Amino acid sequence: MVRHHQPRKGSVAFSPRKRAAKETPRIKSWPTQDEPKLLGLAGYKVGMTHAMVTDTDKNSPTNGMEVFTPVTVLEVPPVVVMGIRAYEKTTRGLKVITEVLADNLDEELSRKISLPKEYKSSEAIAKIQETLDKTEDIKILVHTNPKVTSVPKKKPDIFECGIGGTNPEEKLNAALELLGNEVKASEIFNDGQFVDAIATTKGKGFQGVVKRWGIRIQYGKAARSSKARHVGSIGPWTPSRTMWTVAQAGQMGYHKRTEFNKKILKIADASEVKEINPDGGFIKYGLVKNDYILMKGSIPGPSKRLIILRKAMRPKKSDDLPQINYINTKSKQGV
Repeated sequence: MVRHHQPRKGSVAFSPRKRAAKETPRIKSWPTQDEPKLLGLAGYKVGMTHAMVTDTDKNSPTNGMEVFTPVTVLEVPPVVVMGIRAYEKTTRGLKVITEVLADNLDEELSRKISLPKEYKSSEAIAKIQETLDKTEDIKILVHTNPKVTSVPKKKPDIFECGIGGTNPEEKLNAALELLGNEVKASEIFNDGQFVDAIATTKGKGFQGVVKRWGIRIQYGKAARSSKARHVGSIGPWTPSRTMWTVAQAGQMGYHKRTEFNKKILKIADASEVKEINPDGGFIKYGLVKNDYILMKGSIPGPSKRLIILRKAMRPKKSDDLPQINYINTKSKQGV
């Protein structure tokens, strides 16, 4: 009898597949940019619909034709620059020297942070300026405004964001101008731009090996004598241990993932929400009330999940401005 051969099932690229430590993803790398602007933005995933878009890719066989395109809607109310952090370079990587927090912080932030009574932002700014000679990088702290959206929570999400500039001094000056102010999506990104989408994926709980790794269901005598939805062997006698590459049951989903080069089809302000809201609102979300972004394709995570958009680390050459001819707003309630 011919011996059965087949490739292994399931990629081990993302291992171990553990639950994310927190729902707000931490971004460790930011692109370099000379223009002193924010390098990222956060919004909330609304849901998906479809649009008819004119294909502007010169290398595409449908160039110039109207094509069906799935799109993801993100609600992106203005984010607030709430703080500045200065980093110095050490033998163990970048370490925080000090940080500055804005004076006019949102009352809802008291649920997450508490400032000492003697804290003065002017003294913290002076300390950063004094240590500017040994400062390696400047980053800013940003918080979202979920209470103005359809997301059922008031507590803002806080994340650290990079800022463009040629040197720490230029970054610090730009950050001080933004401190305490709101920043809109249209001030950071443009239509047709490629960005990276970073989020925590949908959680699917504890799953078996067939769903988690896609292994083959056992057949014939092997399936009749015992179970069918399990691996035939988890390892040999020698070495007497189970390799980490063997497919086993465990947590599936709720992982931090980054999708590179997602195209922005449209950035719209709050006055244009009628163009996107279906009758009865989006399923599991509701109505879009603020600025929104239309992204081409899918984005990690379920509805209401925080999504961080970062300027592309390895950007593609941008096409012409997208031409959206139609956006589906038919209600999906009860479908």
